[in-house]
Amino acid sequence: MINVLFVCLGNICRSPMGEAILRHKAQERGLGAEIVVDSAGTGDWHIGNPPHEGTLKQLKLHGISEQGIQARQITGRDFDAFDYIVCMDDSNERNMRKIAGGAEADILKFMDLLPQEKLREVPDPYFTGNFEETYRLMDAGCDALLDKIVEEKL
Repeated sequence: MINVLFVCLGNICRSPMGEAILRHKAQERGLGAEIVVDSAGTGDWHIGNPPHEGTLKQLKLHGISEQGIQARQITGRDFDAFDYIVCMDDSNERNMRKIAGGAEADILKFMDLLPQEKLREVPDPYFTGNFEETYRLMDAGCDALLDKIVEEKL
């Protein structure tokens, strides 16, 4: 079983989008039983809330389920529980390293999966309002992440 955690700031836009997309793509490839996907935020503002309406709209538009996704905050235990911890931006990474509390945290920056893109970080649609761009990046990056997981672990 491979465990993947997506992390963003509030866990209502980017990371739940990544969770839903990767879960969907894994199921399409027949890997749904082998890959467990979750998401979390570095902040605690939205704990217990569903994904942002802009995220829900994009997922629905592309026929992807958001069932079971609700915001939570990352904990120190997550660093031992997940094989891949994927952050959306540099601020997320800094905050995650603080939460890890000295534990060796192997954190993958999402945009490193998309070297052809000029962006270093996944723009936060909570602030930009551009959920379409975020979906485009997340869709392409989740394909690359799934390929990476298959190559490295399956």
